[in-house]
Amino acid sequence: MRYVGRIYRPPSEADAYILQATIGCSWNHCTYCDMYRDKEFALRPLEESLEDLDEAARQAGSEIDKVFVADGDALTMPMSHWEPILERCRARFPNLRRVSCYAMARNVAAKTDAELERLRELGLSILYIGPESGDDVTLKKIAKGDTFEGHVEAAKKAHAAGLELSVIALLGIAPDRPEAHAEATARLVTEMDPEYFAALTVTVVPGTPLATLKARGKFEVPEIPALLGELRTMVDLARPTDALFRTNHASNYLPLGGRLPRDRERIVNVIDAALRGEIPLRPERHRGL
Repeated sequence: MRYVGRIYRPPSEADAYILQATIGCSWNHCTYCDMYRDKEFALRPLEESLEDLDEAARQAGSEIDKVFVADGDALTMPMSHWEPILERCRARFPNLRRVSCYAMARNVAAKTDAELERLRELGLSILYIGPESGDDVTLKKIAKGDTFEGHVEAAKKAHAAGLELSVIALLGIAPDRPEAHAEATARLVTEMDPEYFAALTVTVVPGTPLATLKARGKFEVPEIPALLGELRTMVDLARPTDALFRTNHASNYLPLGGRLPRDRERIVNVIDAALRGEIPLRPERHRGL
């Protein structure tokens, strides 16, 4: 398969075939992210994407049941690319269960209702959206490019088309207003009502604007108790209808899992136990991106 630069995918797509149909991120301004800073955004030539799907089918067609379409916000692709890619996936992988991609709220807004419904009809089923925070002040500071209301409207539009959502929050991204960040993020999760909800922990990566702020003494990752406190608030206050919750990303100190709101009390109790030092945390040397 042909890949340009580093390739990223959500933890839940570890066993998916990754098709790099776009290169880089069409936004690429988020202050904390270096995932696509080494690339200029571009659509991969459609024929290359189709050829890669054909090659994957020759090598492991019957074994592939999930496809993740990369890079950073592949939903931005025009329908003239999406439709043949999804049609080829369906034709080449007989056991295909789902196709997914990263997306921004603005990507969802840019698609018409009919286009989103068509994508769902052809097999796109899950969008991974990382608002990181529900606090508009924080969203502006981290140059996310979307607002609380923008994310809510995108979620409504995606759900209306039959698409599932995986929403990602970022612990520690607002050390100057942690309570506002955590509480607003819980409200956003409630309003977006995703099928999946995950929390990651901010990491200061060299070469990012966040690293520059840290070097100037204007940003510092909160201490572990503060990070767990944010997580506790998000879990305690968020009220999605029924979301699979995970903190299994390698950046986190406390891996957790369950369903919200069903397992809210149990998860909060585990966080409280960790805050009391009764549960071991992931060692620093085992954390990563």
